[in-house]
Amino acid sequence: MRFSDDQLRFAEAVRAFCARECGTLAQRDALTDAGAETNSPALLRRIAELGWLGISLPEEDGGIGGSFVDECLFLEESTRGLAPISGYSTGLTAAQTYLKYGTADQRRTIVENLCAGGIEAISLSEPGAGTDLASARLQARPDGADYVLNGQKTWTSVAHLADHLLVLARTDATGPKHKGLTLFMVEGSAPGLEIRAIDTMEGHVVNDVFFTDVRVPASAVVGTEGAAWEHLNRGLGVERVIIAAMSVGAAQRALDDVVAYTSEREQFGRAIGSFQAVRHRLADLATEIEHCRAFLYDVADRIDAGEEADLGTRSSMAKLKSTEVAKQATLEAMQLMGGYGYAREYGMEGQVRRALAPPIYGGTNEIQREIISRGLRSPVAKERS
Repeated sequence: MRFSDDQLRFAEAVRAFCARECGTLAQRDALTDAGAETNSPALLRRIAELGWLGISLPEEDGGIGGSFVDECLFLEESTRGLAPISGYSTGLTAAQTYLKYGTADQRRTIVENLCAGGIEAISLSEPGAGTDLASARLQARPDGADYVLNGQKTWTSVAHLADHLLVLARTDATGPKHKGLTLFMVEGSAPGLEIRAIDTMEGHVVNDVFFTDVRVPASAVVGTEGAAWEHLNRGLGVERVIIAAMSVGAAQRALDDVVAYTSEREQFGRAIGSFQAVRHRLADLATEIEHCRAFLYDVADRIDAGEEADLGTRSSMAKLKSTEVAKQATLEAMQLMGGYGYAREYGMEGQVRRALAPPIYGGTNEIQREIISRGLRSPVAKERS
């Protein structure tokens, strides 16, 4: 698609901001406790002051009222700029469910918090229910006008920074496992909630979350009790597009950095980027990234147009391809940079670490292939089913 002049100026403004505020390793270390954290609430608040957060969220709920294409531009450029704000994308994903099924109060609370630089989390996975979310067992028991939550969640991104958690819980265990699941809006500071960091190669981003008699009012139910499975579908589809936008940005940053390195690094009396073997590998990466970008913005444009009949399939395609290309780009860049690619000073090793998780979260890429394959049946086969 063709971007408007305003959109191109916006992308350039985000790029310039990242170069100025977090463009060096020293700046990013100062924002993230030398990489121990993956998110900087302080940087998020500075971006909020510029009016860039919640750009795609409705004005009536406190958002900016822009397009999803605008949102993807922000996600791509901020990731390309290595801004440590990945938690924003988690909140943006949570907002999709609140906007469609939440009450007016819930929508406004979440949207205004995101636009102000706050963080929202989604707590779905459990030790025995990751890819198979329908097997979730965390219990939500009615007690008077409240619900009492008991159980454990895991792999919950930015729970330790979140103002609220969108929690998947079981309110009825008597029927099919896809039924009886309910979503709750839980305060991040709720009594009985315990959050423990999971140590990962990327730093502190994910957590185990333990619920011990966590009491929430009936007004904390998001949508209809027992209908969480249906409520989550659209949000998860949009999440895959969000991940794709960030992955395109990550892939582009890896390409930017390796092109700069190979243009300057000399061996055998010439820049290594002048060797055909290197040029062709860079050409392949650039081509893959441009194809991912074109498809990403086509899907985003369809979301803006309300054309979501095949969002599930197309978002899975975008997520699958973009995350794989980002991983390929960072690994290829590390290889071409040799030992310097492995050194923290040059930043590529950090890009590699960050590129390894997206093919897993948001639904593993194996699951994305399953979703895509279901859309490949012939029209006759679909009618028979």
